Parts: sequence; structure tokens; C-alpha cells
Amino acid sequence: MEVIQSFTIDHTRLKPGIYVSRQDKGFTTFDLRLTEPNHEPAVAPAAMHSMEHLMATWFRNSEVKDDVVYVGPMGCMTGMYVVMTGNYSVTDMRRLTLDCLSWILEQTEVPATTPETCGNYLLHDLPMCQWECRRYKERLQNDFHSEYIPLHVTLKDGKVFADA
Repeated sequence: MEVIQSFTIDHTRLKPGIYVSRQDKGFTTFDLRLTEPNHEPAVAPAAMHSMEHLMATWFRNSEVKDDVVYVGPMGCMTGMYVVMTGNYSVTDMRRLTLDCLSWILEQTEVPATTPETCGNYLLHDLPMCQWECRRYKERLQNDFHSEYIPLHVTLKDGKVFADA
């Protein structure tokens, strides 16, 4: 089996920022990395769930709503994925994300948090979500990172393999 592209990134050196995870089949997958993996705690599940509801609501109502395919959390809980059609750069996504985060910080409730509208409606934490969004916004404004650091393992015979 082929190694999944995201497993070829050195997660011990990955900084919070916005990265292009994939570009193929007419889609761009953006990695909105909120925390520094393996060095900082992951985002708490309830905060991440609230962030998913809020970010999805904002992106699907924004100026780029027709190009939004998916907004959702990473399994490792260190960031969000935003999948877009069209031609968007990291610079575009940075501006959109900053606008989204500003909007989230103004909210007083999380949308769609009833048993009828959410599969786990009790797992939400708006104050912690907003704390994470505030921190991420400051990072995007002050210490922006957008270039992955590849991970390579060189074997004794000189072959290089990506390491998951």
C-alpha cells in the first residue's frame, strides 16, 4: 500500500498555520492546524465539535459558499480540514479563516445543537471553542506558517521511505 500523503509530514516540527494538504481531482484540501502536534494538547472534543458547527456554518454562508465541499475536524484533534473547489491559495484561506474566526468570537450560541439537528448534541463547549479560536487567530496574525516539513527515513541501503 502507498503511504498516505499526510503521513509524510514531520508532525514533530509542524507549527500552527494553514497548509495545502492535497490538490487533486479539482479539489484543494486545506489543513487549518490549530495546535502544535505532540507538543501541545489537542483541542478538546466538545470545543472541536462546536468549532466544526460554527466553521461549517460560516464557510457555507460566506462569499465562497458555492466552492465549499467539506469543513470538519482532523481525527487527531489538532486542526480542521476545509475542502474547496476552485482556485484558492493559502493566502486566500488565511483571509477567509481570519474572517471566520472573528465571526466565531462574536457568537453567543452554537448552531444546530438539538437532538434533531446533531448526532451528539450534548458534546459542545462554546467558551473553550472561542478560547481556541482566539489563540489560533493570534497565531495566524503573528507567526504564520504554511510550508510542510517532509519526513524521510533513510535506510542503511540508501532507500528513502516516508514514515508514518
